[in-house]
Amino acid sequence: MTRPGTEPGRVASAAHGLTGAVDAGAFLARLVRLDPAAPVRLRPAGATGRVALWARLPWQVLVVRTVAGGPADGVADDDVTVAAAELLAELERGGTSLPTRRDAQWRWPLPPARSKPVEVLPAAELRRIADAAAGTLRTASEQGVAGRAVGQRALRDALLDHVAVVVTPDGPPAPSVEVSQRLVQGLVRMGFLGAAGPGTAVDEPAVQVRVAGRWVGLVGPYGAAWLQKATDLAVTPLMTRPNG
Repeated sequence: MTRPGTEPGRVASAAHGLTGAVDAGAFLARLVRLDPAAPVRLRPAGATGRVALWARLPWQVLVVRTVAGGPADGVADDDVTVAAAELLAELERGGTSLPTRRDAQWRWPLPPARSKPVEVLPAAELRRIADAAAGTLRTASEQGVAGRAVGQRALRDALLDHVAVVVTPDGPPAPSVEVSQRLVQGLVRMGFLGAAGPGTAVDEPAVQVRVAGRWVGLVGPYGAAWLQKATDLAVTPLMTRPNG
């Protein structure tokens, strides 16, 4: 649920409270590379001494990484939004100050806290899927599709909307879970799989496919990517009129 937006400005004595500066910095650096103007939301992670960093990627995927930290000193609550680039700069210079609050910039709901696993996928397969999509985009950009030039944005959007994996849960009949390329790209490009193994799938970590209500998530060893399934919309005419 999105908090009401208030921007009280910077509190003189406020500290960001992050002690896992290396992990937080890695998350923020990748985020800022993808979206220099991105906000990042700092929330309690449900365990003492842990903070969840939430952000939204340009292709509508929410990403989260949990790092060491605690409630920010000098801040009345422990759920704040700031500019990712400003927080990254503060961490890089070894500072502890909380950048100017930008709570009103966070406009998206978060997935429910509770989720259930439906499948486990090898990280190597997700890397392969991401690499294949990048190769397809590169080839189509250079050579076109069926001999015709196609805009880079149209190609990218078509690839992101592609369903990369379909999971059919075990047990009683249940709807299949679709994992879109948007989720795969979010997990891979945010570095949530870590470095690639020495060459065999056995050396790669496992990734959980999880569902939480209308949300589908990929949970890797260093973070998770979540995407809310689109609501089915039915269009019903209010009245009929004859042609002409």
